[in-house]
Amino acid sequence: MGLDIRWPIGLMFTLIGVLLTGYGVLERSIATIQVADSSINIDLIWGIVLLVFGVAMLLGAIKGGKNPPDA
Repeated sequence: MGLDIRWPIGLMFTLIGVLLTGYGVLERSIATIQVADSSINIDLIWGIVLLVFGVAMLLGAIKGGKNPPDA
């Protein structure tokens, strides 16, 4: 059966990363936390982290040579 788990994991994390990054960009004032006189946008940072991880999983699935399962 040869299901490569990197396909669904990569798609899920990429989708969530895109949504969270978009939210972090659009809603800067809501997602800011004051830490030592600097503002950190948690949604934007974690959105980028999830996006990078999801893309890495998808690239690993592509390099692995197995095709995504047929729906």
